[in-house]
Amino acid sequence: MDVQYESEPTHISGQAVTFRLNVGEKAHILHPGQIIAYRGASANRSDKLMSFKGMYRKLKLIQADMIGPCQFVAALPPSVSMKSIQLTKDSDLLYDFKHLFFYTEGVKMETRILKMKNMMITRDAIKMKFSGEGMIGILTQGQIIELTLHPEEAIYIDARSVIAYPENAKLELSVYGNHLASQHMNYQWKMTGRGTVLIQSGARNRELEQDLHNDAGIVKRVLREVIPFGGIFIK
Repeated sequence: MDVQYESEPTHISGQAVTFRLNVGEKAHILHPGQIIAYRGASANRSDKLMSFKGMYRKLKLIQADMIGPCQFVAALPPSVSMKSIQLTKDSDLLYDFKHLFFYTEGVKMETRILKMKNMMITRDAIKMKFSGEGMIGILTQGQIIELTLHPEEAIYIDARSVIAYPENAKLELSVYGNHLASQHMNYQWKMTGRGTVLIQSGARNRELEQDLHNDAGIVKRVLREVIPFGGIFIK
């Protein structure tokens, strides 16, 4: 399957992605409502009910199964982008199923149960491990960045920004910096291990936009910063 990105995602127009399937190739689209154009035999698209697990994870009922030869265009909303990932036999990244936009025939899925403390932060009970010979498409907020892990030197990543991490990675909930810094930051994943972790750059955009348009007085702004949880209680 060939995936072509027509433009970079913007805050106004979003992004268009063109998919081309050759004869016999199959792809499963988990957000079929985003398909805005299709070229091919009508019988080459077959919609069906998701499995119960898929319905629960995606909060959707229908997926579209596409078979080549055909071509279709999917529209992604502003600030959302998609990354195509070619799986190999050594793939060991764990993903949140809600980020999955498509997967091709040959992709295998396995569930991994999270530890209780991790569930409370991620508000999720399981992660998905994809393996096999195929391709998946992952939805992200903003650009996606790939960072290399080290077995001993830790990297701290905002918990809301993590898209995928290696199954072998060691994760600890943490903060860093001095008292004021650690008091006001979101929970961080302190990660060590081997391989790469995928993060999205747009998870904090809304907070920055609010800051830029914030016309609160200087006293309120100072109190929000210096008082624990001041941003919650002082409006």
